[in-house]
Formats: sequence, structure tokens, C-alpha cells
Amino acid sequence: MKDKHSETPFKTAAEEVAIAKNTHIDNPCYRLAYVDDDFLLKDELRSVRLQLEWLKPDLIQDENDIQSTVVIFGGARYHEAEKANQALKEVQNHLNHESKSIEQKRFTQILENKAKNSRYYAEARKLGHLITQLSLQYDGKRFVVATGGGPGIMEAANRGAHDAGGKSIGLNIVLPFEQTPNPYVTPELCFQFHYFAIRKMHFLKRARGLVAFPGGFGTLDELFETLTLIQTKKIEPFPILLVGSKYWNQLIDFDFLVEQGAIDAANLDIFQMVNNAEEAFDNLKNSWNIT
Repeated sequence: MKDKHSETPFKTAAEEVAIAKNTHIDNPCYRLAYVDDDFLLKDELRSVRLQLEWLKPDLIQDENDIQSTVVIFGGARYHEAEKANQALKEVQNHLNHESKSIEQKRFTQILENKAKNSRYYAEARKLGHLITQLSLQYDGKRFVVATGGGPGIMEAANRGAHDAGGKSIGLNIVLPFEQTPNPYVTPELCFQFHYFAIRKMHFLKRARGLVAFPGGFGTLDELFETLTLIQTKKIEPFPILLVGSKYWNQLIDFDFLVEQGAIDAANLDIFQMVNNAEEAFDNLKNSWNIT
């Protein structure tokens, strides 16, 4: 990068901070405003924090020459098969020694479903690998895998990118749970957010495609925000793929929305359903006119 300091006679902010540390005045009001945490965390500074949360990840991605991304969403609770099956086995072994209550049976059924849905972890890992292999043909600057940076499907997609020897992005967020970034996100492209709104803007700024695997509230929130933005022409359309047609058709009756006049039939063309990583990857390449 160009040496910004050589273009101006002013000292850098970092140099000024170093000089200010030599003073011996302890009164908080004398601190430089931009290194005063108590000041920056005031309610009145929310607009500044919003701006900083937009600028930091944006500048770092520019510095790393990230030109475009492929966003992969999915449930944080769907783990790889070995882990999901082990959790189910432990519960089954425990309940075999006592009568099952209705609540215990329901809990067991949920674990059985999570074990079945672990196949999506494998598919997301495979898709992350395929997309990153393509990205490497563009020096890792285009079609970079981007996820929420957490466990489950997000981990799988980042892991697939890591398997392929490429970089991937993780847009993590501070939560009381699931907030630790998975180990497969590229460290210099691993970001932490406070504001969901700014995080979702970063998901879409460089996106050339979005793939939604089965998930919960977070996945639905991110998916429907994107569908709405394309429907209302706030952003240019790009391919949106829902992996697992059986899951999505049971979860959301899109035809019902058309029948009730809530959306136009043409709105169903905004997204496509696929069932595995290969279908998703082929659909993306066709949309990008890549053979």
C-alpha cells in the first residue's frame, strides 16, 4: 500500500497517541477522544460506533483486495455427522435405562433430526471447497467464501475453503452463545460486530451469490432481508440458492404467499432450490457465465 504519511505534513494519529502518553495528567477529560473508551461507549456516540463498524471491515477487505464474495448461511446447530451421532447415541444409551417421558421422547426426536441434518454440514464443506477452488483461479480475490464465522454450517463452509488452500471471511457477532469464531476463518479476515444491521450490509456489499442451508431464525432473517432487497430493487439481483428443497418447502409455503396475494408469482424467480453442493455450484457458475 502507498505510504499515506508521505503525502501529508501532519503527524499520524498513532504518533500523536504515543506523544500524549508522555503526559502525566490523569483526568479523563484530558484523554484524546479517539482512545477514550469511556467516551466512545457513551449512548450519544452510537452513530460514530455504527460508522466505525462499517469502516473497519470494509477497509481491511479493500486492503486484502477482496473484490467479490459468495455468502453461505446456515444453522449454527448442525454439526458434522460424527459429533451429531455421538450426541444422539449418548442420550439414547441414557434413556434405555429408564422409561421415557413425552418430553424425553421429543428431545430424542430433535436429536435424531439434527443427526439427519448433519448431512448439510458435509454439503456446505464441499461447496466451500468448490467455490474456493474457483476463487483461486482469480488469485483468491473473487468469489471468496463469506460466512457468519460461527459453528455448524458456517464452520463447514469456512472449513471447505481452508481445505482448498484459500482464504475465507467470517463476520462474527457478539452473542451470549455461539459467538466464538470457528478455527477455519482466515485470521486477517475474521471480524466481530455489535450491530446486526451493519453486519448484514457487509454480507451483501461484495456478494455475487448467496447460498442458504437449513437453519433457524438467524438464517431466515438474513435470507429474507436479501430477498426483500432484491424484490424492492434496492440491490442488483444475484443468484440465491436454498439447499435442501424438502426442508425449505416444509418450512415455508412460498406458493401460499402467491395464492394469498402477498407476493407476485414472479418473486419466486428470485431464488432457486437445490439439493446438494454440486447442484449449487453448477447453478452459481451458470449464473456467472463460467464454464
